[in-house]
Amino acid sequence: MSDNEDYVYDEDSGEWMPASELAAKQAAANTVEVRDAVGNLLADGDQVTLIKDLEVKGAGQTLKQGTLIKSIRLTGDSQEIDCKYPGIKGLVLRAEFVRKR
Repeated sequence: MSDNEDYVYDEDSGEWMPASELAAKQAAANTVEVRDAVGNLLADGDQVTLIKDLEVKGAGQTLKQGTLIKSIRLTGDSQEIDCKYPGIKGLVLRAEFVRKR
């Protein structure tokens, strides 16, 4: 820690702490953990496989069990992941139906 760092009051703990430490603590609190069907932690860019057949509403298409979805994006919701799949725009899957590859 440097001597010229600003200290800020953390209302949660009731203590004064360096501003950078408080910012890191708040960033960690704002991150949402997204876990697949078997409990693996998912991250942006992961590949996932479907664990059951899913009917895609509005696309008139069914994605079969075992279908590989490449490069997912987390949405900030603990159960939703944003996916790209050929022929389907704006595909959002629930994490409970996928397994990390």
